Amino acid sequence: MRLSDVSIRPEYRTLRDDVPHDFYVPLLSRACRYRRAVGFFSSTALLAILPGVCGLVRRGGRMEVVASPHLSEEDCEAIERGYRERSDVIEAALLRKLDDVEADSPEMHDRWNLLANLIAGGFLDIRIATTKDLSGAGMYHEKLGLIEDEAGNVVAFSGSMNESVTGLAENYEAFDVFCSWHAEDAARVQAKAAAFDAIWNDEEPSLDVRAFPEVGREILRRYQTETLDFDNYVAPEERPKEVLSPVPRGRLTKPEDVTLYDYQQEAIERWLAADGCGIFDMATGTGKTYTGLGAAAALSEHREKLAVVIVCPFQHLVEQWADDVRSFGGEPIIAYSGSQQRDYKKRIRDGVFDFRLGVCPYLTILCTNATFASEAVQKELPKIADDVLLLVDEAHNLGAMRLRKTLEVPYRYRLALSATLERHHDAGGTEALLRYFGEKCIEYDLGRAIREGKLTPYDYHPVVVTLTEPEREAYAVLTKRIAKCIVKKRNGRTELNEMGKMLALKRARIVAGAEGKLEALRELMEARRDDRYMLVYCGATRVGEGDEDIGADVRQIDAISRMLNFGLGMETAQFTSREDAQERQWRLKEFSEGRLQALVAIKCLDEGVNVPAIRTAFLLASTTNPKEYIQRRGRVLRRSLGKDHADIYDFITLPRPLADVFAGPDEKAALEQGLVKRELVRMKDFIDLARESFASWELFHDMMDAYHLYDFEDMEEECWEDL
Repeated sequence: MRLSDVSIRPEYRTLRDDVPHDFYVPLLSRACRYRRAVGFFSSTALLAILPGVCGLVRRGGRMEVVASPHLSEEDCEAIERGYRERSDVIEAALLRKLDDVEADSPEMHDRWNLLANLIAGGFLDIRIATTKDLSGAGMYHEKLGLIEDEAGNVVAFSGSMNESVTGLAENYEAFDVFCSWHAEDAARVQAKAAAFDAIWNDEEPSLDVRAFPEVGREILRRYQTETLDFDNYVAPEERPKEVLSPVPRGRLTKPEDVTLYDYQQEAIERWLAADGCGIFDMATGTGKTYTGLGAAAALSEHREKLAVVIVCPFQHLVEQWADDVRSFGGEPIIAYSGSQQRDYKKRIRDGVFDFRLGVCPYLTILCTNATFASEAVQKELPKIADDVLLLVDEAHNLGAMRLRKTLEVPYRYRLALSATLERHHDAGGTEALLRYFGEKCIEYDLGRAIREGKLTPYDYHPVVVTLTEPEREAYAVLTKRIAKCIVKKRNGRTELNEMGKMLALKRARIVAGAEGKLEALRELMEARRDDRYMLVYCGATRVGEGDEDIGADVRQIDAISRMLNFGLGMETAQFTSREDAQERQWRLKEFSEGRLQALVAIKCLDEGVNVPAIRTAFLLASTTNPKEYIQRRGRVLRRSLGKDHADIYDFITLPRPLADVFAGPDEKAALEQGLVKRELVRMKDFIDLARESFASWELFHDMMDAYHLYDFEDMEEECWEDL
């Protein structure tokens, strides 16, 4: 389909012609590029010509708009004070305009969400033009448009019309049209295209044209409340009225293109047989999310009304779940502090109210642990507890004392998802979870997942690092102090008092931040400067005191990022809680597409994040908590196209080189044994499931012999008891 197939008049007048229907929609539906220079641009115009915009987007097209800002007298006065301030003044004016937007109404919500989706998808780019008159009084008021198809045909038009619904339909406006395939118009079209290009590229002497990316990011942050499917997008005025309600009304239903494995279906059937209460104990990468949603969909089939409340530990996991929930036909309320649904508390109140009245029989709420535990949520959900399915991802987190109070509400249906439900050194938390959620309906561990091809096989490479003399002395001093902080409980078990816990944390940070780890990582990365799909896990510790290359006392993650990016010239990025959800999603995308060579993380990637592209992981710090290294290993083993195995480099910290270990019983050797035992327990867990690992086993036995450790089972049990 070409532009030349459309019947085009040489002139259009708004009160005589249906400009959106007769001109914009048929042309944009056939176009691959739309360029527009106007004095005023409004998102209302997008809705007026929406079918054409959707056609352009479906063809992979792009819109480029140059518009004028609305500057106040104060803005112009600020510009008069100096040309260098111009961009700051304009950006402030644009952001101030956003503050004036009230997007709570359905109409405004749709308009701004549409604009945000076009920007986010790369389909729309807006630049701002001002005259170079330093008084700021001159206003850019060009009215020029160009529509181009894949064959190179171009329609140019110019006249009095702005890009707004008022300009398109209400004002009396007119514009002239020129077609490149008409010989008499070709020169005019070429001149118009050259004029636009000069403006767009800031080559017009009388204008100052620039992009304001901060404004675009602010539009996305504030107004992109949902991801639009432009293939099936329906204009607001064409939707049934109930769809415009902010309260989701869809029942979760398994999509036809989703086929569950037998083990997933069996887990669901056992859960239903247990009256909708139970635990899915499934390794990372084996389909916990789809199994959980499949259970919710199966339950919905037998319920005339059901509220599904899905709880996740982190904001980025909420957004990840949201996409899957939508694929199951739900439109969830997304509730957390940074949610783009800024009125989520009101949505929950209204949703619960309508649910109780029977107006909205199906309701889906997605929230973080913190939001779930908040007063605003805990006040509303118990009102409908008898019709609620509480589905908790990474459910071990709810066993923490600060979150355990949420387990007091007797929701009728309960489902816990976790590969590591048992809480390390917290029997009370584990018991609370088992008591609340019920029995395990499935146990699908890493070993089975690797054997059955659900996860990728891996090679295990232990990297030995030894403590420096100062680190070793500090470790020994802390170990002696910790021994004095052990208290005996009534049940005969021992635990550390608060001082002991603080000292144990300080000792763990010495191991995590061992000076030799950075140099060992540097040597490994030297040979991998061109590699991609790598993940570096750091410790929550500081390093570099007295090191001229690193600087004094910086976070380990910052020292590593500096070494990789500047020392080795690699392209890497951090993935931490310091980045907002949108930035983290962008970094994951850049990583998955190979533009970032490595992600450097502390804990943010531990739970639930799906990054199957990872092929190599460097574990610089691991606690004795098996939950942590089980999750980290599972993160690396997700299947991906062209990935036949993964490589895991585990940094093993020893007090001293094995050749220097004291022969026979020795006080220093005894103090060091605890660290060696913990490293051995983790090593064995990794080696047991790895591919051919003769060298790793050899190191393992050398460590056992050097420290006179002979009974691994007793040692393992001791490690689990050792705080």
